[in-house]
Amino acid sequence: MSRFSFTVNATDGRARTGVIDTPRGQIRTPAFMPVGTAATVKAMLPESVRATGADILLGNTYHLMLRPGAERIARLGGLHRFMNWDRPILTDSGGFQVMSLADLRKLTEDGVTFASHVDGSRHFLSPETSMEIQRLLGSDIVMAFDECPALPATEDRQAEAMRLSMRWAQRSRDAFGDRPGHALFGIMQGGVIRHLREESAQALRGIGFDGYAIGGLAVGEGQEAMFGVLDYAPELLPTDKPRYLMGVGKPDDIVGAVQRGVDMMDCVLPSRSGRTGQAWTRRGQVNIKNARHADDPRPLDESCTCPACRGYSRAYLHHVFRAQEMISGMLLTWHNLHYYQTLMQGLRDAIAAGTLDTFVTGFHAERQQGDIPPLG
Repeated sequence: MSRFSFTVNATDGRARTGVIDTPRGQIRTPAFMPVGTAATVKAMLPESVRATGADILLGNTYHLMLRPGAERIARLGGLHRFMNWDRPILTDSGGFQVMSLADLRKLTEDGVTFASHVDGSRHFLSPETSMEIQRLLGSDIVMAFDECPALPATEDRQAEAMRLSMRWAQRSRDAFGDRPGHALFGIMQGGVIRHLREESAQALRGIGFDGYAIGGLAVGEGQEAMFGVLDYAPELLPTDKPRYLMGVGKPDDIVGAVQRGVDMMDCVLPSRSGRTGQAWTRRGQVNIKNARHADDPRPLDESCTCPACRGYSRAYLHHVFRAQEMISGMLLTWHNLHYYQTLMQGLRDAIAAGTLDTFVTGFHAERQQGDIPPLG
């Protein structure tokens, strides 16, 4: 089986475009990964997700270990076969969900004991069990197990969590072992404190990973603080490995992260927004539930080639959302994922052509216009 590799094909400033090669196919970078929490991107068929331009999906270790269970998925042929997605999958470690969702959790050096938010059953996650669950799932990119403290937190608390995460990173590396064709990513922590980020990056580089994630951002610190960290954090990581910013984000977050040297991102936003009547377009957000759309025969975006824009009016999308019809979430999610992947292709093309600044200026100028004026 071929090994995991990363090639940078062009740079423009700190931004890079390239390709991650995996046995299950290539991932074009910068890449946006739709989130398939419970082995599905909500409201989408796998072939529809692929049609939007996605090269890779994200699955959630925490949710899948609780339901239907990693052993069951392994018995049924692994996560790719289970969910009918034959391209790369990245699984997170479960650490973030344990901290944010689980009840009655107890954190020790060994790992985290917690009660399931589904049925209250007791579980234990450690670097070793996280690696084993992700092995059973069969994901192509595996994330090291880490602790992501809730912000705001004191500097001492953030330092303690980061150093525990670095010890867990070494244990994750040891437990992962040698798995040709599969990759293990380490996760940088340290909040918005530069010297903690530097210490974390040094520890991760000393251990050695196939890729490196920037964790602990997009957790409520605001875009200015996030960009402040991204102004230096990617440069602390090896230039010949992919850099993954976890849990980001809004389109302007993505553009700013790519400008600062990030190669991969994921976020639930396009699918979650689609289910709540929010559409992302070149001209910003459209709230389809608003009455102004009720008689509007125009598409969400006349330049968009997704099924929602090719075949349906704003009036129809408004109607099916108001009527709580399932097709509403299906069409709006497809549109949002299509918009995100079109944005990623635009960024990749601009970096390759050396015209990223022009692309970004145009991106912001279009968004400044706001939605098309109402009819009448």
